Amino acid sequence: MAAKARHDAEKKPKKAASNVLRRRKGAAGDPADPARFYYKGSRQKQLRAFVATVKLGTLTRAAEALFLSQPSVSLQLQALERELGVTLMERSRRRINLTDAGEALYELARPLVEGWENLDRDFQAKVKGLQAGKLVIAAGTSTIQYLLPELVRRYRERYPAVQLQLANVTGKDGMAMLREDKADFAVGSMLDVPNDIAWAPIYHYDPMLIMPPDHPLAAKATVTLEDLSPYGLILPPQRLSTYRLVDLVFQQRQVPYHVAIEVGGWDVIKEYVAMGLGISVVTGICITEADGSRLAVRNMKQYFPQRAYGVVMRKGKFLSTEARAFIDLIRPGLLTHRDYDELGHSER
Repeated sequence: MAAKARHDAEKKPKKAASNVLRRRKGAAGDPADPARFYYKGSRQKQLRAFVATVKLGTLTRAAEALFLSQPSVSLQLQALERELGVTLMERSRRRINLTDAGEALYELARPLVEGWENLDRDFQAKVKGLQAGKLVIAAGTSTIQYLLPELVRRYRERYPAVQLQLANVTGKDGMAMLREDKADFAVGSMLDVPNDIAWAPIYHYDPMLIMPPDHPLAAKATVTLEDLSPYGLILPPQRLSTYRLVDLVFQQRQVPYHVAIEVGGWDVIKEYVAMGLGISVVTGICITEADGSRLAVRNMKQYFPQRAYGVVMRKGKFLSTEARAFIDLIRPGLLTHRDYDELGHSER
């Protein structure tokens, strides 16, 4: 009996230690808990569901984009809110509205999710060089025609396998493409810069008065704003910034003027001016050496502001390797500017 008692006493510590080990392995919230490891593995899915829902506005659209059912997306969002201990979004019939906590998480999560989605492509680009991939740049007609050709030529020489798409859009449509991630970045001119957009002006052009060589104003070395008043102007459509800028200058100085023709495209305007149908104030970006024989040109920077052209992108945007390579052609080191790392509230 004594020997059996000693044997049982020796087994108790071992059994107790075994029970403690089992509790450590299976306790809820313990680092060794399998559920905890499963949760860590699903955080990426939860954030993808969250970002897709915010970007697309509804659970239905997010589910379609992620190839999931709507209940699955809803469960991912609920799990994310439960784990973080906050309400991220308020659901209504029409769309999703973010809370302050949701805005904060969206600003942090969106670059991460975009980085995950582009990881394979960017890894291959790092290892093999830019042998494939796609780059979409939003720009206006004048930018595509006069500013980008040399940059595009150099880019194609270095990265011939990259599919390059130049989306010819107005400023408003270009902003929409940036916010919807349909363009990597834009190149163009901006008058007003929204809070969620970063803009780096690089090229600066003076405003130029153009007229036929035999026009009365062509005989004057210096032309004043008042000198333009008797002559009809040929300007781009009113919806474009150039028209608004010209109108603003005349209104501020209380100088009367009239528009003879509204037409889009700098080449068309130059052609009409050369035909003697009117005069125009254009941005110097569109003046070429070939224009010297058919147009008289005068600098009007004493009256009209310079127009700056540069890189436009959404703050916090995760740029692909293809996009970074093109921007480095525009200005090396531009992406080290801190504004491109800041996050702004989207004006959706």
